[in-house]
Amino acid sequence: MRFPALPCALVLASVLSGCARTADNFAPRIFVTSPASGGVSQIRNPMVKGYVLDDTGVTRITVNGKSIPLSSGTKKIANFQFQAQVPGAKADYALAASDAAGHETKVNLPISVDATKPTLSVKSFTRFGRNGIRVTAVATDNIQVAQVTVDGNRLNITPGKRVDIYAETTGIYADIEVLDQAGNKTFVRAQ
Repeated sequence: MRFPALPCALVLASVLSGCARTADNFAPRIFVTSPASGGVSQIRNPMVKGYVLDDTGVTRITVNGKSIPLSSGTKKIANFQFQAQVPGAKADYALAASDAAGHETKVNLPISVDATKPTLSVKSFTRFGRNGIRVTAVATDNIQVAQVTVDGNRLNITPGKRVDIYAETTGIYADIEVLDQAGNKTFVRAQ
């Protein structure tokens, strides 16, 4: 029994069309993981690390127009790193990533240098009960106070240039540590 050629070709084409690759509409996504503080560093030559995510595979990553090597990973998740140089207080880096389908994504990465420690001023220190301590203080920073701990316990704060601190703890003194966005720390033992 012989099948007509045209109907067989149509059936075969419709079956195989389900195997055809769909078009790539996903542009690469660039993620910077270090400096972890979002582009603020304590030093003038931080190592910038990150990765690019793409469904068809990353083919190229550039920094200020120059290609950089892809680190370990897969083509769909391509890791990268480069040594930044910040001669003044701030430098801008243009990151670009291309995929196998020809899509390109560009991201501007400003990097600021902050070597200034945050300041901490204890406003009051009072005792209550058997060994309770109540402390109020103000933390300030030239860029942003990012974290405050009292006796190792992280306080829930809204990051900003000025943060009011109120905490209760027990013991003889209260150890207060303030961390800014770049990682600079200030420590005060209130007693």
